[in-house]
Amino acid sequence: MKTISGKTVLVTGGARGLGEAICRELSAAGAKVIIADVRVDLARQLANDLPGGARVIELDVTDAQAIQKAFEEIRASGGLDVLINNAGIDKTVSIDELTVEDWDCILAVNLRAPFILSKYALPLMREKGGGYIVNIISTAAKRAWANASAYHASKWGLLGYSHALHVEGRPDNIKVTALVAGGMRTPFLLDRFPDLDPQKLQDPKNVAETIHFLLMQPEGSVIPEIMILPMQENSWP
Repeated sequence: MKTISGKTVLVTGGARGLGEAICRELSAAGAKVIIADVRVDLARQLANDLPGGARVIELDVTDAQAIQKAFEEIRASGGLDVLINNAGIDKTVSIDELTVEDWDCILAVNLRAPFILSKYALPLMREKGGGYIVNIISTAAKRAWANASAYHASKWGLLGYSHALHVEGRPDNIKVTALVAGGMRTPFLLDRFPDLDPQKLQDPKNVAETIHFLLMQPEGSVIPEIMILPMQENSWP
């Protein structure tokens, strides 16, 4: 049976929420986890709590030079097998209230960063004869609601980018999946929308297990897109 034991996995936004759940799930399966986050104290706390420990990289995903340096260090320490583009932000305001700076920041984290991270990950994966990139999308890439225009634009864009990356990665045995996740019980939603019913959201561990499932798929096959929703999902028909 295929295993991810010993595989090096970089998770952006890995210190809490879905990122934390991914790190816990893959570390428990034997992966060598690299937690990349601007919240370095939280990342270190998590690393100390993982069964096999983890490497922590303090990383602002909007800083292209910092990303390049991080990948140089990863190459020097043995390379990379899996990249999880998980980091994401949003600002819940109308288009009238959304500033140009807000728009640029959201697009920089949610769309520009996965491009830069993937760009530097591809050569490292080619050196290993293959790899896997998972882009965390959202049901915001499938429909639209008010007061999230930049978020929708970034996630629709990331979905398209993910499929383009899938096409370019295939000749080098690099798999790419767009994981479209419905609402989760994470700070990303609960801190901003305290009136949400947590019981109608899914445990981020479920999404992390889905990522583990993707990484366990047999050689020669790839799942370009997958959607996972809570049973009472209200952001997708």
